[in-house]
Amino acid sequence: MILERSLNDQFLSNTYLVGDHEGGTGAFIDAGGPLEPLLAVVERHRLEITHVLLTHHHFDHISELSVLRERFGAAEVLIHPLERTLVEGTTAAITDGAALAVGELSVEAIHTPGHTAGMLAFLVDGRQLFTGDTLFKGSVGGVRAPGHTTYEDLKRSIMNRLMGLDPAVEIHPGHTDPTTVGAEWERNAFIRVWRGLDPEGAEPCTALGEPATLILLGDDYDGGHKAWVRWPDGRDDIVPGSQVVRG
Repeated sequence: MILERSLNDQFLSNTYLVGDHEGGTGAFIDAGGPLEPLLAVVERHRLEITHVLLTHHHFDHISELSVLRERFGAAEVLIHPLERTLVEGTTAAITDGAALAVGELSVEAIHTPGHTAGMLAFLVDGRQLFTGDTLFKGSVGGVRAPGHTTYEDLKRSIMNRLMGLDPAVEIHPGHTDPTTVGAEWERNAFIRVWRGLDPEGAEPCTALGEPATLILLGDDYDGGHKAWVRWPDGRDDIVPGSQVVRG
């Protein structure tokens, strides 16, 4: 299997290229660029690109989609149906549990709402998991971005869908570094609290300008923090750590 990624220096977002073998078939996962290194891999391995698979509609994951559409005009551009109208140039929708073939590679779509309503993860050959902005190395997605749903959705997506996969499955997130299901099960601070291994915090704070309780101030993929907060009415939320004032 061929697997390459390109990191956008501005957004720290990843674009991935997967292929079955030399002279075979390939697909892009997200399209945030830069594309030049991945296009060079396509040429070097003589891949026919049949699909562009979009995890979600946010700009940092689709900004170079028009380039891919122009370069690979016959490729299908797939996104969850809840987000198809938000991205120009998609050719079809792909839903939870749908399976498709990219040459000799099998791809399963897994619906993981939370960060956005139509967020998708893609499991390739049962071994490589592309999680978009749902789960990162040491962190989780926020639920305050455009098109978000709820904390409960995000938690279910991670704990009931992604953490149920084999611990050896490699995770390729929408931002920065790879990890594995097993590593996140053991080390991710949010998952550890959800598992009951570590306690919830109870520190008063101000989040997004409103009083709240700080349940967890965890690491984030960009070197900053992600905060799990609880509002006075009992609702939970995942917000940027930069929007939380402690004490």
